[in-house]
Amino acid sequence: MLAGAVATFAFAPFDVYVLAPVALAVLAAMSRRVQGARATAALGFAWGLGTFLVGVSWLYVALNRYGGMPMPFAALAILLLCAYLALFPALALGLFGRFASGGTARRAALFAGLWAASEILRGWLFTGFPWLAIGYSQTPPSPFAGFLPVLGVYGVGALLAFCAAMAGLSEWRNGRSAGLTLAVLTLIVGAGTGLRSVGWTAPTGEPIQVALVQTNVEQGLKWRPETLAEQLDSNARLALAKRADLVVLPETTVPMLADRLPRGYVEELAAQIRSRGGDLVLGVFLRDAGEHIYNAALSLGRSPSQTYAKQHLVPFGEYSPPLFGWFYRLADIPMSDQTRGAPNQPPLRLGDQRVAVNICYEDLFGRELIRSLPEATLMLNMSNLAWYGDSFAQPQHLQIARVRALETGRPMLRSTNTGMTAVVQPDGRVTEVLPAFEQGILSASVRGYQGLTPYGRWGDAAALLLALAAISASVLPALRRRKKG
Repeated sequence: MLAGAVATFAFAPFDVYVLAPVALAVLAAMSRRVQGARATAALGFAWGLGTFLVGVSWLYVALNRYGGMPMPFAALAILLLCAYLALFPALALGLFGRFASGGTARRAALFAGLWAASEILRGWLFTGFPWLAIGYSQTPPSPFAGFLPVLGVYGVGALLAFCAAMAGLSEWRNGRSAGLTLAVLTLIVGAGTGLRSVGWTAPTGEPIQVALVQTNVEQGLKWRPETLAEQLDSNARLALAKRADLVVLPETTVPMLADRLPRGYVEELAAQIRSRGGDLVLGVFLRDAGEHIYNAALSLGRSPSQTYAKQHLVPFGEYSPPLFGWFYRLADIPMSDQTRGAPNQPPLRLGDQRVAVNICYEDLFGRELIRSLPEATLMLNMSNLAWYGDSFAQPQHLQIARVRALETGRPMLRSTNTGMTAVVQPDGRVTEVLPAFEQGILSASVRGYQGLTPYGRWGDAAALLLALAAISASVLPALRRRKKG
């Protein structure tokens, strides 16, 4: 459990990326000291519980401070969520304890395959919660970052788990075993370092000037009717404060349905942006003829007005899963009955750029973001993390954006309410960022990119196939032996 908690410090804001393989190596080494699948599963559960209790504890802020859920119930809800998430490493370690056999390399491959498969499952089951997948900890300068454009975050997690298991399972007193382990680790780290210098995509077109707005509206004030006029005035003022080709206001910057805005507000804002020769994208709630409500982005300005509706909604925050009506009787979450946007929505055509929008939580799902490729030239994330206060959520989310930039080979622009508003380059570097919890405008010159990374072509399929191959190499012989016995 302590090793799992320590693994959290491999992620942002601490970024001690070497702690991730160290923590996994401890887990692999401890698995040698116990017997049976049940005991190894318990180790995996304890490791996972330590990781998630430390790493996603910020969810408590949303439930208690802003959702109004009483403290005991909020704490219990977080504990239950973390226990659920810990079931995935428990599953991986339980199967490892049952089927591990052979030499160090084979057992390490099984450990890595099961680990990657469990993370892929966690990112898919019940719409998925892939936060703190171990590969997210390996942003630059980690040598494993070179594999992100090739294998994606789950593939990097598999390589990381393989290296950690080699170290944790190796017989270090045996010269041959130690030599093999060091050779494998050197080869993988060297390959990752070399891949970091590869440019998978290339700039296209002329640079554009962007203005990414950070509105800094405290979540406790955002939904109060008496603050609405002030928020609308502030949005208009910030949108027009700097001339740019692309101005972006964050998710739900207009905390109401667009059809209830004061008459002429949108038209006047669009006219002023158009007169400056630019485009504005802002977060707003839209309602269709069937009374369905969407968390959306709306573009105004020189280009024809377009919309994007969020496709991957947050359970409990934006919609209620079946049988969880009791949750909403304990929590008070505005706009929590939303509808999913249509799949495969095209990028927004803004001037010469094709901007693929993703809203807040959506950028956790690389397999969904690559649907916009190769057409998209820029990626744009609009978020409101004010729900989580001053916590790990903001730097962790920026780190996720860095991984998505590497996977897609595209710049990732981020406009957020309270942070972290930033420009991330295709190589994962954060070149511009605003301080959190301050109102401001990030002005930057960016270029669109074209082409496809290997991950952009095959998504998570490569990582899944590698995981299944590693698992099969150990499980199938074990099953045959048991059948003969």
